[in-house]
Amino acid sequence: MSTIIDNFIAPPCHEQIETLYQDEHLVLINKPTGLLSLSGKNPQNLDSVHHRLVQEFPGCTLVHRLDFGTSGLMVIARNKAINAALCQQFSQRAVTKAYSALLCGHVSDNDGVIDAAIAKDPALFPLMSICAINGKPARSGYRVVERFYREREDGALLPLTRVELTPETGRTHQLRIHCQQLGHPILGCDLYGGLLLPGTEHTPRLMLHASELDFVHPVSGELIKARNASPF
Repeated sequence: MSTIIDNFIAPPCHEQIETLYQDEHLVLINKPTGLLSLSGKNPQNLDSVHHRLVQEFPGCTLVHRLDFGTSGLMVIARNKAINAALCQQFSQRAVTKAYSALLCGHVSDNDGVIDAAIAKDPALFPLMSICAINGKPARSGYRVVERFYREREDGALLPLTRVELTPETGRTHQLRIHCQQLGHPILGCDLYGGLLLPGTEHTPRLMLHASELDFVHPVSGELIKARNASPF
């Protein structure tokens, strides 16, 4: 059995969390890139979404997480009962999520589904791997929004594709590894090939943003349709 050793130290995040909506039951936020969702075991990784919000909303808990480099919509429960109700919606896949991403290269099909099981491998930590035998089922839909070129520092053109990603499951690193599986890693993704193309190595962030989140308010029963436009 391999022991997982996590040496990651998050650089300081100077961006603020944007509160989009709040009531006595929950808080809806826009998470900045470069901020952990939860504080790490290493005391140098204390700063996180939860660490910041619990100062303002004592007793609040995370219902779901976004990767360190991913920005965008998160819903935070303000008490245990709300957390349980929202977690149930997530586990029953009653929550609809959509992400905006920039992928390396030009994706040929206008839309499609990536169906590839994902497994943890302690020997490869923090990477996940595609594994049909030991992996958990994982499906992601994609839709091309635009194909374009961005000029590199040397004047050459870098082909990119803006896509909308819709995960049907919620595995760790799912969208990042599925886009790599598609042959078009997310621009700026350090773990799954998004910094390998010439001209991508200085990309300032992971180009992945949680732009849509639909769920039912656990108390009012109202359908909440949260939207937050991509910053890139």
